[in-house]
Amino acid sequence: MTILAPRAMTIAIATAFAVSVFAASGACAAPAPRAENAFLSQQDAAARSARVSNVEYALEFTLTGKETFSGVTTASFDLNDTGAPLTIDLDKATVKSVSVNGKQAETKYNNWFVTIAPADLVKGRNSVVIAYERAHSTNGEGLHRMVDPVDNRVYTYSHFEPAAAHQMFAVFDQPDLKATYQVTATAPADWHVVSTTRETSIEIAGASKRWVFPKSKKLSPYNFSLHAGPYKVWEDKSGKYPMRLFARQSVAAQVTPEDWFGYTKNGLAFFDNYFGIPYQFEKYDQLIVPDFLYGAMENAGAITFAERGFLHKAKMTDAQRQSLASVIMHEMAHQWFGDLVTMQWWNGLWLNESFASFMGTLATAESTEFKDAWQHFYSTGKQAAYVQDQKANTHPIEVPVPSTANAFDNIDAITYSKGASTLIQLRHLLGAEVFRKGVHNYLTKYSYENARLDDFIGSLGQAAGRDLSGWTREWLYEAGVNTIAANFSCTGGKVSAFSLQQSAPSKLLPTLREQRVQVATFKVEGGKLVALQNVPVTYKGANTKVAALAGSACPDLVYPNYQDWGFVKVQLDKRSFETARTSLASVDDALLRTMLWQSLWDGVRDGKLPLNEFIKTVLVNAPLEKDYTLLGDVLGKLADSKEYLDLMGVNSAWATQTRTDLEAMAWKAANASKGNENFQRRWFDAYLFLASSPQALDHLAGILDGTSTVEGLAINQDLRWAIVRRLNRYNHPGAAALVELEAKRDNSDAGQAAALAATVIRPDPKLKSEWLGTVEDLQTTLPFSKVRTAIDNLYPAEQNVLAEQTAAQRLAKLPAIDKAAGPVYMRSYAGSLIPTSCTPASVKRLSQAAATMKGLSAGTRRSLLDAQQEDQRCVTIKAAMTAPR
Repeated sequence: MTILAPRAMTIAIATAFAVSVFAASGACAAPAPRAENAFLSQQDAAARSARVSNVEYALEFTLTGKETFSGVTTASFDLNDTGAPLTIDLDKATVKSVSVNGKQAETKYNNWFVTIAPADLVKGRNSVVIAYERAHSTNGEGLHRMVDPVDNRVYTYSHFEPAAAHQMFAVFDQPDLKATYQVTATAPADWHVVSTTRETSIEIAGASKRWVFPKSKKLSPYNFSLHAGPYKVWEDKSGKYPMRLFARQSVAAQVTPEDWFGYTKNGLAFFDNYFGIPYQFEKYDQLIVPDFLYGAMENAGAITFAERGFLHKAKMTDAQRQSLASVIMHEMAHQWFGDLVTMQWWNGLWLNESFASFMGTLATAESTEFKDAWQHFYSTGKQAAYVQDQKANTHPIEVPVPSTANAFDNIDAITYSKGASTLIQLRHLLGAEVFRKGVHNYLTKYSYENARLDDFIGSLGQAAGRDLSGWTREWLYEAGVNTIAANFSCTGGKVSAFSLQQSAPSKLLPTLREQRVQVATFKVEGGKLVALQNVPVTYKGANTKVAALAGSACPDLVYPNYQDWGFVKVQLDKRSFETARTSLASVDDALLRTMLWQSLWDGVRDGKLPLNEFIKTVLVNAPLEKDYTLLGDVLGKLADSKEYLDLMGVNSAWATQTRTDLEAMAWKAANASKGNENFQRRWFDAYLFLASSPQALDHLAGILDGTSTVEGLAINQDLRWAIVRRLNRYNHPGAAALVELEAKRDNSDAGQAAALAATVIRPDPKLKSEWLGTVEDLQTTLPFSKVRTAIDNLYPAEQNVLAEQTAAQRLAKLPAIDKAAGPVYMRSYAGSLIPTSCTPASVKRLSQAAATMKGLSAGTRRSLLDAQQEDQRCVTIKAAMTAPR
């Protein structure tokens, strides 16, 4: 269980942990034997890196397309003592032979790592050769294998973060043992092989080809990669660096290479200029791969992207194009910050991701057509961070990571978006050019090395001529989001006193932070919200006077974080809140309008604004919204509102009429948007999510069979599957048969996943029970990507009655499943299948589980506590409603 401690205690705990780790690696005592399990502790990693240096790998792989592959690792390294055994990581392989310094060695292998006896090692240069065979992975880690159901072609790709390189080859699998990699791979003749470097030769080897790659630059194991298969290849040499793009043959028509190459070329030019250091990996390959666990991965020179996010069976909308651009930029930023300079241990992973989130957004805003990228960041990533940071089990940005088992425990919106927001705030505090100079100095000083947080902060502080230790303690070692509110009084139409009041989230999280924001005041004049003043303020402590606003016109609205400089929750004063609620359409500034919408939604989540009042505001204002990005944000909040109504089981006459009104609004707007593809698709997607009445479902069924249309809207295969899934979710007559019919139209991997989702989501008790049994069977042969699809679709919000039939069973099984399964599986299972039903009884059930299930893994326990808190929030929102329930 994580204890949220006061600042001094948090730092003391982190310091004591670090001291114990580095003391364990000292030369004064031999390292303790490594724990016999699948994970590497920070202590064991530190002990190993204290002994091993100057690592080089020569890797040979034989790939046939079958379910197994073979390999030979030759690891050459310097060893500074022979006083203890040495381990090399290799997961679940059949080891054929091991030689050490040219002699066959009797070694111990426990399915996780090979242990080499001290007698076989020498002080100085060593060479270890391990020959092995291993099954391909099917869970998205290691060397993943997938058979395309369309044409039976086999595709493989690697994924190693956080510590899965040893699922492919023998390696010192820790980030601070950077190494070079020289690869030789034998593969079927029609395959392409892609790695960090570009091949130097391709030789005929019987029915296969032998690909030879030159020695790479120094990389941490998780940044190295190798991918192989009969991929479709596109090339572009119009920029400074050669670019290639890869995808499966059967999905090639869904790729628009001109978009990929355009954003990539612009991004590389931007980052070269911003960092003042040229891109280091000579060529820029990008691969769109199936079954991928995450969104994308920054493998040096060979970046992988998930098919599910970047393949489209129709012309991309602007939202889809922006998503593509922003992810390309995020992964590109990592080529410098993460690949060129890498964290020493996994507690530094947040800085990699935070920096890439910050720089990716900056690059998107400045080198693409998406100039509102910061507005998008505010309404998506930043709001997720605010939500996460208000949870009872929130955590500091910088936290200890005892072992690789915990490396992804804290990979969440705090790691990505709160961290990015603190960097934005630091940039405002230091100045943009000083910040850039500090980053340049850091990357220059630590190129091809590992670095720690102190190194990064030290580079920024040196560039600024400022001690940043206080800022670091407040922002990086303390959890929680502060709240600011404007406190002002007016006399004779003028402001007589004005201050900013800052409050801490709780007694357990008492820190008040220094931060620079803009305070803006507005007046409603002639039906428009008119700006009065905008004052930059650096505030600290509980109360900061803003003398510059004294004597100014008394405002109708004050927004104390104008243009979103700060990471802070804004509490509008009563007058400003009412102005926001009634005057949204009169606000011309899209970002301010976005922030006011967010204030209203915060009111709902905090139980201060009735959900029914928020829905009423949406019905009035959403059809008037002309900003594409903001419309997506508002409709997303509307989807959340519908989800809350469904979770609550609210089926009164008001609720029925409201659902009908929302459907009608979306249907009307979709038809009215003819000629504007982006808006029409955005409104139709909203209609798809809102449709639940018989009339709305009939409309959807009619679109499938051609008896109903939305003029101007192209119904592609993705939309057809979305409609089929919606019809099955509500058990519309004939829906089950549509799954089989649609599957005949689309036999692709994506089609199979869509058919599975449409089947599992059906409100059928027997079917639910069968699929629950399948996903809880850890020995199932179903690929994990399909298991995850089933988990995500088992119990949608309105199927609470069905969900309750297995709720107690699922909760009781949680400890056993958590103990038996790995973190990849549990992130999906615990995130979706811990039962909630928006009732006091459900909250009590989860509270009791939290009180007794103390032995859960850190990630699963967090999911349990999150579920309990969000269930309570739903109960609170329901209690605050003023409409009939």
